[in-house]
Amino acid sequence: MLKVGLTGGIGAGKSEVSRLLAAYGAVIVDSDRIAREVVEPGTPGLAAVAAEFGPGVLTPEGALDRPRLGAVVFNDPDRLAALNAIVHPLVRARSAELEAAAGPDAVVVHDVPLLAENGLAPLYDLVVVVDASTDTRLERLVRLRGMTPDEARARMAAQATRAQRLAVADVVLTNDGPLDALEPQVRALWEQLREQAAHGTED
Repeated sequence: MLKVGLTGGIGAGKSEVSRLLAAYGAVIVDSDRIAREVVEPGTPGLAAVAAEFGPGVLTPEGALDRPRLGAVVFNDPDRLAALNAIVHPLVRARSAELEAAAGPDAVVVHDVPLLAENGLAPLYDLVVVVDASTDTRLERLVRLRGMTPDEARARMAAQATRAQRLAVADVVLTNDGPLDALEPQVRALWEQLREQAAHGTED
C-alpha cells in the first residue's frame, strides 16, 4: 500500500486532483467529508459536540448547526481546540478504517486541507501539493465560490503559506492554467504512484 497525502491552499484545485485520481483508481480518504460524517445525527460525535457546546449548536431537527457552531469557535482558540479534541480522533479512526479496507496494493490518497498546518507530512509515504499563484486562487474564489475579494483573502490568510506547503511537498502539481493543463500532470503522477505502490509490495 502506498499512502499519499494530498493538500493545497483554498482555490488551488486540490479537489479536482482528488477527483481525477479517484477516476484512475486511487482510494480517496477525504478528511473534510469524514469530518462531516462523524457528526451526523445519531452519531456519538454529534452527541459529544452537543454535550460540550450545548443544544444551541443543533438545528430544530437535531442536526449540527454549522454556522452557529462556527460562530462559537471562530476567533476562540480554546473552544476550537475543544471541538478538534472531539472531531479529530473520530476522523483519524475512520480514516484508518478506510485505509485498512483498501487492500495491500492500493494507492490510498488522503485528501487533507490542513496537512501542512498540522504537521502531518510524516504520516505519508509521499506528499503531493497542488499549487497555484495567489492571484489565480483569489480569482477562482471570487468567480467560482462567490466570495468577495476580502473574504477570499481572509480565507487564504488563515491557511499555511505557499512556502510552508511547498516545504513539505514531494511532488508539486502546478495549477495556474485550465483543466486540460492539469490532467496530464495528474496522469503522470498516477503512473508514478502505481509504480511506487507495486515496488513497495515487492520489497
